[in-house]
Amino acid sequence: MSRKKAANQQELLTCPIRTRVTQKTFDRLEKIRNESDCRSVGEVTRKILSREKINCFYRDISLNAPMEEMALIRKELKAIGININQQTHRFHTSTSPQERAFYALKTAELYKEVDRRVDELLSIISKLAEKWLQR
Repeated sequence: MSRKKAANQQELLTCPIRTRVTQKTFDRLEKIRNESDCRSVGEVTRKILSREKINCFYRDISLNAPMEEMALIRKELKAIGININQQTHRFHTSTSPQERAFYALKTAELYKEVDRRVDELLSIISKLAEKWLQR
């Protein structure tokens, strides 16, 4: 079964153009391709020739450390949440008041740890906000 024809035949890329460029020019085009949403050097060249917009994406490496720290805090909070769920389950399945008091105290300690980690997370976010939301 053959493919359906495109709706707009005038916009198909049917006319090939071949050219040679210097290594320096090719490196510049390759750099643009790496930083943009283009998948090939040919696509970059087509967009330049047709004067289309090329969306470039730049990454701020100064954010690597805070992002890693926030990911670590997220992982720890998830683990603490699992522990709290386990403590709550044990609390509800226990029969004696001493066991319930023990599990309640353990859960309260875990909530204190959550509070501490959330405070760290909020301080990191406030530092990022100061940097990126300057007026």
